[in-house]
Amino acid sequence: MSVCTMLFITTITVSWSNTPITAMNILAIEPVTGRSHWNFMSALLRALTDNGHRITAFTPLPDGERINYTEIDISNEISAMDVGIDSHFVMESFRKSTVMIPLVMNWTRCICSIIYEHPKMKNIILNYKQFDYDLIIVERAASECVTYIAAKLDIPIIFSSPSPLKTTIEYSIIGNSPNPASVSHIMAYHSVPRTFFQRLTNSLFYAYSSFLSIRKESEMKINNPGEYDLMEPVKPSIVFLNTHYITEAPRPFPPNVIQVGGIHLQSPKKDIPTDILEYIDNSPHGVIYFTFGSIVEMSTLPDHIQNACKDGLSKVPQRILWKYEGEMKNKPINVMTRKWFPQREILLHPKVKLFISHGGISGVYEAIDASVPVLGLPVFYDQPRNIENLVDAGMAISIDLLSVTKENIFNAVNELINNKKYRKNANIVSNRFQDRPMTPARSVVYWTEYVCRHKSAVHLKSYAFNLTWYQYYLLDVIAVILLLIIFTVYITYKKLM
Repeated sequence: MSVCTMLFITTITVSWSNTPITAMNILAIEPVTGRSHWNFMSALLRALTDNGHRITAFTPLPDGERINYTEIDISNEISAMDVGIDSHFVMESFRKSTVMIPLVMNWTRCICSIIYEHPKMKNIILNYKQFDYDLIIVERAASECVTYIAAKLDIPIIFSSPSPLKTTIEYSIIGNSPNPASVSHIMAYHSVPRTFFQRLTNSLFYAYSSFLSIRKESEMKINNPGEYDLMEPVKPSIVFLNTHYITEAPRPFPPNVIQVGGIHLQSPKKDIPTDILEYIDNSPHGVIYFTFGSIVEMSTLPDHIQNACKDGLSKVPQRILWKYEGEMKNKPINVMTRKWFPQREILLHPKVKLFISHGGISGVYEAIDASVPVLGLPVFYDQPRNIENLVDAGMAISIDLLSVTKENIFNAVNELINNKKYRKNANIVSNRFQDRPMTPARSVVYWTEYVCRHKSAVHLKSYAFNLTWYQYYLLDVIAVILLLIIFTVYITYKKLM
């Protein structure tokens, strides 16, 4: 046998040594009904089924079954936020942490109750040996009730997070609390807290929202306890985050946090519809794509916001593709409206000059991947921070949605399109984003198999989970140091007397 042949066999053996002999049997649960949440989860699951692993998924947004993939449709039990939440409800509920945090926590626990009462889930719990699941993948929303099934089946759990980590529950997920001096709250209006005032408000926001979250969870456990409250929550072996250090300020993470931002991005599989493609191709100055994603109905925005956008965009030479529900009153002549556009395909078209977006993380990655500058009009939650990260990268401008005017829309569009630095910076960010040691899909497969190979991978979990809250914050150490200082001062004083 030649040396080359031996080296080839050795290489193949090493590269296959970590591949499981048999396919894993995985239970997946998507408790959140937003389309963007499911897009991230389904991309994780597709990566695993494409590599031969079997998935059974509880979802309110079914994709249809395929090889190695079985769906349990729970859309009748849980209404799906496919398209269409009134913007007034969003403004009143989701832009205020005092309203959003209790609302989401209560909603999450209701979803847990619905899922665990589902006949097929009850059957899994009662006959778990028959199903023989190896692990569970679930989106961790506001409450740890989603880990109940892992406790009952006594198998590892993996969390999916379609957005950056939720600040108020970060410790309970990874065993680390974010440092408010360097990590902005997920609902902050800055990418990083650069000034003293930002550090101060960020610290207060973090402390208050954490207190609000803990208090609400305690209240619900007392006033409306569920069966899932009787078992100790299970900490995740791995957390798959829909983030990337290009679109998030760098920060420390434990080794079980795996960033797979942009995993939903795939090569375009559909052609742009003929009428839309002709509209784009026949635009002498290029086009602007404008959308607020799948959740908020743009047609329900206050009139002054809609009018400001229409008046500002009517003055630019570019044509506008505007995702809009229903008939638009006083529609500018340079605007085409649709309830749906093939966003991924449109952003990749060379004639697209600008993306006007609310700052949802999925759309952010699509713009980055396509090297398209962004005008951000963030609405709620992580969107302001997502846009600010693009502003820091030099490929975006952000405008406060509630104070938007036709002048600042017009000026921002002209600046982003006519100043070449924004497109240049978008190209730089895109190149950095695409430069990875392995694809997000491959990372998901590797780390999921790693958890199975290493029996829950307990060694990756933070030791902080073994500490009480006062030990974690070193309050006992601080107390002893203070007592020693007081004792030393007292002894010194007595000697001097």
